[in-house]
Amino acid sequence: MSARGKIARLMTLASLVILPVMRATQTSVKKESGAASAGTCSVEPTVFDGWQAQQMTNRWLQLVFVPKLGGRLMQVAFAGHPFLFVNPKYRGQYFPPAAGTRQWFNYGGDKIWPMPEGTEDGRHWPGPIADALDDGDYAFHVLSQGQQCVVRLEGPPDAATGLQYTREIGIEVDSPEILFRATMNNASDHAIRWSVQSVTQYDTADASNPKTFNHDFWAFTPVNAKSSYLESYHVRSGLAEDPSFKVREGIFALHWLDLQAEVWVDSTAGWTAVVDGASRYAMVEGFDFDAAGEYPGKATEIFYKNGPAVDAGHDGVPAIRSGVEDIPFYMEAELNSPMVKLAPGESYTFKTKWFPTRAGSNFKTETEAGVISEPPSFAVASEGLKLAGVFGVFYPGKLVARFSGSDERELGAISVADVDPAQEVTLHQTIKIPKGTTRLSLRLIDANGADRGSLGEVEISHR
Repeated sequence: MSARGKIARLMTLASLVILPVMRATQTSVKKESGAASAGTCSVEPTVFDGWQAQQMTNRWLQLVFVPKLGGRLMQVAFAGHPFLFVNPKYRGQYFPPAAGTRQWFNYGGDKIWPMPEGTEDGRHWPGPIADALDDGDYAFHVLSQGQQCVVRLEGPPDAATGLQYTREIGIEVDSPEILFRATMNNASDHAIRWSVQSVTQYDTADASNPKTFNHDFWAFTPVNAKSSYLESYHVRSGLAEDPSFKVREGIFALHWLDLQAEVWVDSTAGWTAVVDGASRYAMVEGFDFDAAGEYPGKATEIFYKNGPAVDAGHDGVPAIRSGVEDIPFYMEAELNSPMVKLAPGESYTFKTKWFPTRAGSNFKTETEAGVISEPPSFAVASEGLKLAGVFGVFYPGKLVARFSGSDERELGAISVADVDPAQEVTLHQTIKIPKGTTRLSLRLIDANGADRGSLGEVEISHR
């Protein structure tokens, strides 16, 4: 059972009252001064939902940090679309960590936690709880801005775990890519062994009616062909037959339903995609898989769905539990580092990156250049080749079709579309192809002329 499940189950069924609490609404990000120009990024103070905050922006992004809340990245807005859950219960409030406090103040946003969780011994983090890691007041530093913006958030040491966290988060001017460096330092006088966990709470409320949930919200990650889990995933808490989970064409798919569960995945692909099918906005989170590493519980990724749960009362009769903490609509996407042993004074950095883009629930896969919703395809016509496909891109620039023959020799290339990460790309156009073409490769060339990779290939077998 997850730590969150244990906390929720401390309440007895007899004492539960389903309260008419308003569901969380999406929070818009407001700037107090002008947005960053197209050629720069900037960092400046702001006020966010009553908190003193810092905001980092470029032409696509607005990132809001609330350092006092455990160094949280509280909101990420891309092309005006907010991704993260902000708990309305605690807006503008701060509860500093206190010794012996077991309560968890779930502010929302994105943060880092230690793994493994549990109360078995001192090698498990008994969280989420109000401690220095999750609720400490982090020092905020601007390391650079202009062409590249980087901030550092330094947290206080935590005596119970021996850990001290530092986060560096950065963006550049030419894309909406977000880079993260989460460092755990051994601040104790003895050896410790932990995993760094990136924990991101995504808002799963219906934007048009926040009292209900978004019925078209998804998460995707490739399954491990040699998975340690029976179904290629492991439901650690909640219903084993939760209809939210399935594997389709080698991809684990989570279709968010308002039912509490935690599922572990041992994917080795190094990415997960969170997709709001209703608005067709997506976030791809990437990490480097360590084949030699030992991951906590073998899980590289964990997804937690908040919501009502099935519980057994003191009389053994099952019932639906729905308390105050089960009401907000959110999903946690969690990325784990391998377990790392640190001597006193040693540190380890877990690097991740995010790519916001456009995609719907017809999401198929991710590439180094973007996401594919409908793979490239063609139909032969008298006037040429009718090229089709639907994509989201990670960088602005051009989609270029490159042609090659049976001997792999390149026969030519043409630009087929100008692209921007904030706009979904739908191709429906006819192109001329060189004689002898047997393969078409669709490449993303960024605004600086760099080849960012493929968005798929098609064989032209009739040539």
